[in-house]
Amino acid sequence: MPARRQPAAALPLAPAVVAATEGPWTPGRLLAAALALPLAAPVYAESPPERATLSLKVLDYLDSQPGSDRVRVRAPSLQLTLPVAGRWAVGASVISDAISGASPAYHSSALGRFSDERNAGDLAVTHYFDDSTLTLGAAYSKESDYISRGLTLQGSTASDDRNTTWNAGLAFNRDHIDPVNRIVRGERKQVRDLVIGVTQVLGRHDVAQITLGHAQQQGYLSDPYKALDQRPRTRDATRLLLRWNHHLEPIGATLRWQYRAWHDSWGLSAHTLGLDFVQALPAGFTVTPSLRLYTQSAARFYVDADPDAGPFVPQPPPGAVHSTLDQRLSAFGARTLGLKLSRQFGPDWVVDIKFERYAQRASWRLGGNGSPGLAEFDARSWQLGLSHSF
Repeated sequence: MPARRQPAAALPLAPAVVAATEGPWTPGRLLAAALALPLAAPVYAESPPERATLSLKVLDYLDSQPGSDRVRVRAPSLQLTLPVAGRWAVGASVISDAISGASPAYHSSALGRFSDERNAGDLAVTHYFDDSTLTLGAAYSKESDYISRGLTLQGSTASDDRNTTWNAGLAFNRDHIDPVNRIVRGERKQVRDLVIGVTQVLGRHDVAQITLGHAQQQGYLSDPYKALDQRPRTRDATRLLLRWNHHLEPIGATLRWQYRAWHDSWGLSAHTLGLDFVQALPAGFTVTPSLRLYTQSAARFYVDADPDAGPFVPQPPPGAVHSTLDQRLSAFGARTLGLKLSRQFGPDWVVDIKFERYAQRASWRLGGNGSPGLAEFDARSWQLGLSHSF
């Protein structure tokens, strides 16, 4: 059976480390995540940008399990932010990724080779009022078996002293699914996402943020390239994000802490704790080490691996209406270590390089046992960036 590539938005090194199924931060694929992510963690500028910025980034991602490399992604992207007429700003980005390798048909077994390409772009227009902003965005993504279209509407308003900012957003995605193995044809998926939040300046050195989101998915939510994959056609999910930034003035550093919680109607609960330490260095350098700890429970219809089944595919319980053998819906824990180094060259140029190492183990799940019989899963990514302001 051909192996469907894992949605890029659900790759373990994505902001919400849910190697799961379009998890806490991913109402769709990478493009849907690109639309929804600003809603999930809104940080709105109070005034339009004074200068245009053009950024080029190149990502190289590779994951593996013992004895086998799995998926490799190479993805260059280009982003532009452009001030217009004093109170307007336009943001646009394009990305083209090539993905290849092997993906398991069930659990971490029966690796099948595949390759694919994806081209995507998005556009957002923001208007800045005296104490508020309004943003309208649209996005499009296409690959051989998947087309995604999305719209977003975001807004923010600040208090008179600018110490408190309330924000809200709506996102809508409509996806067309037509797998090459013809398990299904012309299927559809829709996602509606609502987010509200508040950002509060607590003092000279501290800023806190709380964000609450709710997403509804309807349509074809199964993976046509996984064995015995029959998921419900609806999925409701609620997520919470807490952030706190503290500036350490004596050493010129900033500590960024964040906690994310997710619970959905499939019975999957997830928690992420993240910590970044941003340290300014002489000669325009900045170094940022980071740590992410992640844990999730299994979906209620996940079927555990059966060591007695030998080379055969484990079967769902008799009479089961829904089932999945996708390890992204299993119970596990994960850790991500990262390091980013950036250098400012004068007022116009910034170069940065970032490395992340991800490790996933069933035994690392907190608050219960992880799913048995799964191979260890590891990943690493490199990202190189260049930005120019003009």
